[in-house]
Amino acid sequence: MDCPVSVRRDESGRVVGSAGPGLVDLQINGYAGLSFNGALEDLTVGAVRKVCERLRRRGVVAVLPTFGTDAVDNMLARARRLAELRNQDELIASMIAGFHVEGPMLSPEDGPRGAHSADHVITPRDRPQMLEEFQEATGGLVRILTLAPELPGAMELIARTASSGVVAALGHHAAGAEAIAEAVAAGARMCTHLGNGSHAMIPRLDNYIMHQLADDRLAASFIADGHHIPFATLKNFLRAKTPSRSVLVTDAVMVADMPAGRYGSGRRVRQLGEDGAVRLAGTPYLAGSALTLDRAVMNVAAHCDVSFETAWAMASAQPAALVGLPVPQPVQVDVSDEGFSLRG
Repeated sequence: MDCPVSVRRDESGRVVGSAGPGLVDLQINGYAGLSFNGALEDLTVGAVRKVCERLRRRGVVAVLPTFGTDAVDNMLARARRLAELRNQDELIASMIAGFHVEGPMLSPEDGPRGAHSADHVITPRDRPQMLEEFQEATGGLVRILTLAPELPGAMELIARTASSGVVAALGHHAAGAEAIAEAVAAGARMCTHLGNGSHAMIPRLDNYIMHQLADDRLAASFIADGHHIPFATLKNFLRAKTPSRSVLVTDAVMVADMPAGRYGSGRRVRQLGEDGAVRLAGTPYLAGSALTLDRAVMNVAAHCDVSFETAWAMASAQPAALVGLPVPQPVQVDVSDEGFSLRG
């Protein structure tokens, strides 16, 4: 794939600018005060356009809004609304390149389920035509479906998903080696935020993270914020999976690109710390990501023995190719400690 990245460095060798294919985020739940999984009335042209403008300033040219576990009809309503907004605004249409459905067909177990609602987890047999429902709601724009392969009916859904051209991704699961291998044979192509959505305690060497790292047929996405995966661990993961089979995502929630503080209300108040970690207020538990994709590139280049050019490709041309998008439009950015700033 012809997608060169050029880098400008100062006299000390520090990166101060770059040009190349625009960044592509395959997993984003919200941004700059807006949740894609919130109330329908919040999903307006003005609100979504503001998010797109803020993302664009950081060099992002395409995103897949991600619908997390809820009642399926609620998820469909949000998907339908965002698809309608694409038809009303050119910037939104250019930035929203498709959708990622992450759930509700995930493991019901604490740990692998992550922050997804236990009340709404289902199996593929419970709603066998869910993918087709989402495609109808979005005009065929679903590009990734994340599910747990050990669920009843999962292999049939993986095969049908893959044959339709949608990326079947393994995530939030507790599958054994045989189920992972069977899922790959059925057409699974990706691991969603590998290393996260897992038990706190797993067998040291024989576990579902190791089996997915070892299967070269699977690409993997990673949240490179230093909180979801320590950088030393991510460095090891990238050496196992290799950068060419790895993509960077944010899995960002609405507090991304916002100042530190408390956000939300009720039982889901989030505290965004000065360190960039998002936690349930008053607890040590992570409650989403505040990562921006430019910072993911910088983090991987700084901490994981990966060149800036390679890290850029992991957040631009490679994710685009994984989901069948063309090479992203080129961008030029200035680079500082705060992140990227679009030039021009």
